[in-house]
Amino acid sequence: MGFLEKLFGPSVPNITAEELNEKLKVGKHPLVLDVRQPDEFSQGHIRGAKLMPLNEIYIKMKELPKGREIVCICATGNRSRSASKILAKEGFTVFNVQGGMMAWRRAKLPVQK
Repeated sequence: MGFLEKLFGPSVPNITAEELNEKLKVGKHPLVLDVRQPDEFSQGHIRGAKLMPLNEIYIKMKELPKGREIVCICATGNRSRSASKILAKEGFTVFNVQGGMMAWRRAKLPVQK
């Protein structure tokens, strides 16, 4: 583990909202992990997303599948980046959605309420 990785945690790849949308259309679908708060989630989320607020990640991460890609999303990409780093450090294969749900909505992708 290098100095920067020790300081900032493991690097996590970002994907765009459009790339996530494509991943959800083909092949083995990743688990979309929404790390916002329940009130934010109820205002609109990606169909099939699992809600796990960032403050619950350490407590509930054992509920997550180790053998499946996980894509973290929040409102803007900041909380999901933190969640992604936590999960990557624990050995999960994880991606962060750059721009979060704001980018998803801006791309006019489907939102479920």
